Amino acid sequence: MGETPFRLTYGCEAMIPVEIGEPSLRKLQVTQERVNNEAIAAELDMIDEVCTAAHLRDVATKRLIIARYNRKVNPHSFKENDLVLRRADIGNKNARDGKLAANWEGPYRIKERLGKNAYVLETLKEELLKRTWNADKLKAYYS
Repeated sequence: MGETPFRLTYGCEAMIPVEIGEPSLRKLQVTQERVNNEAIAAELDMIDEVCTAAHLRDVATKRLIIARYNRKVNPHSFKENDLVLRRADIGNKNARDGKLAANWEGPYRIKERLGKNAYVLETLKEELLKRTWNADKLKAYYS
């Protein structure tokens, strides 16, 4: 069960305005000041464990999200002279085409591989493109 940010900060649960104005079991338990102070002190003693447990849950959730993402990712690796399509940049699209503009441009040929996922592309007429392209913006072209 998760913890509220209020409890992690102040060491006790927040009381909503309705509970303050109307008698409730929770408010009736607070009437004895000494007992209430002891309960708050006990809660404050436990706040470190509560914060640690919340942090561990957060780390476990992040690891689960990373594992799910990595399961769905399809790594692309292209070789030199492979034909690929490149993702059409939003800035390069013609405004009059609207949302019916093509999402992929090409085909292009892989001229060179730079590092793990960066590629230099050239047109089929052997004209180099000005910038490099990451593998996640490319997909294989089958002719």
